Amino acid sequence: MMTRKVGIVGWGAIGRVVGTALAEGGLPGAELVCIVDNRPLGEAAPAAQVTFTESLELCDLIVEAAGQGVVREWGERVLASGTDLLIASTGALTDEDLAKRLIAAGPGRVYFTGGAVGGLDLLQAVRSLGPLDEVSLVTTKLPATLEQPWMDEELLSRMRNAAGPVEVMSGTARDVPVKFPKSTNVAASVALAVGDLDAVRVRVVADPGAHRTTHVVEASGPHGAYRFEVAHRPDPGNPATSQVVPHAVLRSLAALAGRTGQIL
Repeated sequence: MMTRKVGIVGWGAIGRVVGTALAEGGLPGAELVCIVDNRPLGEAAPAAQVTFTESLELCDLIVEAAGQGVVREWGERVLASGTDLLIASTGALTDEDLAKRLIAAGPGRVYFTGGAVGGLDLLQAVRSLGPLDEVSLVTTKLPATLEQPWMDEELLSRMRNAAGPVEVMSGTARDVPVKFPKSTNVAASVALAVGDLDAVRVRVVADPGAHRTTHVVEASGPHGAYRFEVAHRPDPGNPATSQVVPHAVLRSLAALAGRTGQIL
């Protein structure tokens, strides 16, 4: 079996966990060969730190763990080089033109990890039966993880002084991830599964009692009704993301590396 030569872009809460597991040989069929990050990592890096351009020469699979901006700036170039790309920051795909270009690009192949929410494989399967009538997502997180530069003082004050849940924003999967680029990739992932950004109604809720980040997905259509609810521990190093996300990336990597026994 061919060993996948993997490069990781972003050595943060997600990239460190994924890269360390690869470096320790925890994923047969996949080898960490390089890391791309805009900070000098020194001896903290378990593989060579290289430029983005150099990574395309060394790898056959790039894992994006650095944010939506990297997907926008580098995604097409990665795929055009013949390197495969696994995207964690699915929120970038609220730009429909970018999403279409990435899917059409090549010869590299683009993949998306489900991240912090489950059931996307089922929703994608149901979609083949016809459009869903209603799809909704409610994401609840600690207030501090949802604060954004665009918020006015009135909203910030309501969030900071809340004794219970406060709705921060409602809209569609087209609108919300743009406003919360580090906190609502799940909305874009649900939309990717059902094939329609505007069909997914999204509510973002700040709750001082949300010691676990929750995502509730509900969908219904002529062929059935579906509900998925998850409650994750936030990552201690980056509470804006859930602790499970890097392990979802590792699961995706395992499938791409050809591990048997995977649920596909």
